[in-house]
Amino acid sequence: MQRIIIGGAREATVGYTLEDLSLVPSRRTRDRGLVDVSWHLDAHRLEVPVLGAPLDAVTSPHTAALLAAQGGLGVLNLEGLWTRYEDPEEVLAEIATLEPGPDATVRLQRLYAEPVRAELIGRRLTELREETGFVAASLTPQKVERWHGAALEAGLDLLVVHGVTVTAQHVGHGDTTPLDLRSFTARYDIPVVVGNVSSAKSAIHLMRTGAVGVLVGGGASSVSTTPAALGLSVPLATAIAEVAHARTRYLDESGRYVHVIAAGGITTGGDLAKAIACGADAVMLGRALAAAEEAPGRGANWGLSAAHHELPRGRYDRIETLGPLEVILHGPAHRDDGTVNLIGGLRRAMGVTGYESLALLRDAELMVRGGR
Repeated sequence: MQRIIIGGAREATVGYTLEDLSLVPSRRTRDRGLVDVSWHLDAHRLEVPVLGAPLDAVTSPHTAALLAAQGGLGVLNLEGLWTRYEDPEEVLAEIATLEPGPDATVRLQRLYAEPVRAELIGRRLTELREETGFVAASLTPQKVERWHGAALEAGLDLLVVHGVTVTAQHVGHGDTTPLDLRSFTARYDIPVVVGNVSSAKSAIHLMRTGAVGVLVGGGASSVSTTPAALGLSVPLATAIAEVAHARTRYLDESGRYVHVIAAGGITTGGDLAKAIACGADAVMLGRALAAAEEAPGRGANWGLSAAHHELPRGRYDRIETLGPLEVILHGPAHRDDGTVNLIGGLRRAMGVTGYESLALLRDAELMVRGGR
């Protein structure tokens, strides 16, 4: 990685966003109908490289089923409204009427002050299994030890340990129990995806805990205010490439392949294709899926930490509804900005660069745009 002097003897690393990069067409092209966009997350085959983010505006038991029907995987937030309220639809309808600004943040804080209930975790995961047949859900590192029992009892198939940044060992206090991921993955026979992470060093430590996948992100989400609140933000293209390199190192040392999933700020088919080319196996989508007609947010979107009681790090925003989920993923597109028919855009990018699979697309040539 390139490092520069920013003043005195202080150095900083140069990083690139997905917008800084372009895919380079190759000498050989391929019909888009002859490319394969499927992949495996552990032993689970998915027809498209898309996970629905564990955000209340994006993933509900119903929308997880819709995403599964389109070949993806929805991840339910086990600390969200669905496990705090008997009827979350009522609360979601109220949230959809809010106007962006401080008042919306205060209202979200109050609504999320309702405690998580173990019986609702069980009920929602049962609903999810009935709808999809495969159950994926998330917990923050601080709450894994507290709530994993209820989730496992309800038949959880995949746990996503999801936070602004996740380390191999979380040190807790108060009502939290320190999370040792290595110990956790050894104790329970369930695949675990962990993140966010944005450096090779942190990623390889997480891989050594036994995680089957790592989420790569660093404050790039459209509703994240983490860069302003905490000063944390890593350009996504560089973060993906660094973590993918760590994955190669770990594969060499262990013989075990760990999936790299890019999360945050991916809203177009071009973003998706470039994320894969940088080294990702798949992407986790938030805003892109919140724009679906069926999204539980009803035209609103808010970040994972928007309702934090002490330091909110996600804004509440109104977004344009772009159409049914099926159209957003598979088209046909009625817009020219790449936000509709994401998988079609990915397929065409693979065809133009001549690669027939997602794994091969990671060999595509990339170019940094002039002036970046």
